[in-house]
Amino acid sequence: MNTITSKGVEVTVEVFYQSEYSKPLSNEHMFAYRITIVNLNAYSIQLLRRHWFIFDSLGESKEVEGEGVIGQQPVINPGESYQYISGSNLNSELGKMWGHYKMIELDKLEEFLVEIPSFDLIAPQKNN
Repeated sequence: MNTITSKGVEVTVEVFYQSEYSKPLSNEHMFAYRITIVNLNAYSIQLLRRHWFIFDSLGESKEVEGEGVIGQQPVINPGESYQYISGSNLNSELGKMWGHYKMIELDKLEEFLVEIPSFDLIAPQKNN
């Protein structure tokens, strides 16, 4: 698990290799990740956008940007958390992801960026 706190928002990432959706002989590797976002601030926030950077050991890179996460733009009240699961596929057994969320403080309507910690995508067979 990787955790980072920025702008009063804690983001934790857990990664899982999805062997049932991966085809190692075809260089297709699927990873799932569970993200937990905790609002440590005294005000409500809303997640507006995500921006991901995805790299693999073959030197391929992707940038993914869009509204919300998994089709939602959740409001997270003070002391509450929001959790979701998503995924990424790679053409190699090793990779890395990181990024940020664009949030808004609902009281003041001020936007700010929250870091997503860097995390490794490693197929279990690479750990042997």
